[in-house]
Amino acid sequence: MHGVSWAIALFVFVAEFFIKNYLANIPAFFSIPIIENVLYITVVFNKGAAFSILKGQTTLLVYVGIIFIILFFILMMREKKRSLVYYISCGLILGGALSNLCDRIFLGYVIDYIDFKVWPVFNLADTCITTGTLLLFLNSLRKHEHNIDRP
Repeated sequence: MHGVSWAIALFVFVAEFFIKNYLANIPAFFSIPIIENVLYITVVFNKGAAFSILKGQTTLLVYVGIIFIILFFILMMREKKRSLVYYISCGLILGGALSNLCDRIFLGYVIDYIDFKVWPVFNLADTCITTGTLLLFLNSLRKHEHNIDRP
């Protein structure tokens, strides 16, 4: 089942690679309406982490990203009770983290582009990391419920 995680991680990474390479030629802060007054494609070169915190700390963010990915991979391998949801979650998180890490290493910033105008601009990798984390959390609650019910 590890193959599921790696396939999803590879899909997320490759999808982001193509999306970001296409959008890299669009001027920063240029908005393309997808759904008028709701969803736009707005290219932003984020030199920080989420919500642009630690702006300009690219080296630190690269090291933190590498450490996170290594620790996450170790924890992922140590988990004994694995489910399909677990593998999907891990694939989403790893694919998103690797995509943003590569942006930081090779570009010095992360290309963000999904813009709802009421929230900071983000990208598919961010969405995958968030979704994977939420799925892991919900899956752990479900496991916890099953353990409580057993005598």
